[in-house]
Amino acid sequence: MRLRPGRMDRLEIILANQRTEIAKAHQLLDELALQVGLPPKTCADLHVALEEHLTNVINYGYSPGQAGRIALRLDASPEALRVEIEDDARPFNPLLAPPVDVHQPLEERPIGGLGIHLIRKLTDALHYEYRSGHNVLTLIKRLPAP
Repeated sequence: MRLRPGRMDRLEIILANQRTEIAKAHQLLDELALQVGLPPKTCADLHVALEEHLTNVINYGYSPGQAGRIALRLDASPEALRVEIEDDARPFNPLLAPPVDVHQPLEERPIGGLGIHLIRKLTDALHYEYRSGHNVLTLIKRLPAP
């Protein structure tokens, strides 16, 4: 990474709760990846995790036709990338979702949960809180030493 020790780069964007807005989130991540020199695998993992979470929020967090606001904040330090997603959808803590048994035959698995499973597998740490009427999910991805 090109960041000096103790330095942090931060990018932020506000999205509407529409699927077409997800592309803006990916553009922001790509912008940060270029600025700080994120490894391609790290960037790819975060793209998948971001896509899964934003899709879940947009598809299931709001009533049909309800306008909503999603804030995306990306913070990069030499040690890790922190992705904070804050939304005004109905309260939902994805960390309470039960683990998915990926060894169970597909036809016997309950519907849902694979997106959260992917997010857990592709990140190093997840934090959730409900703060001032907003869901705030933070994804942490440790970065390889230079």
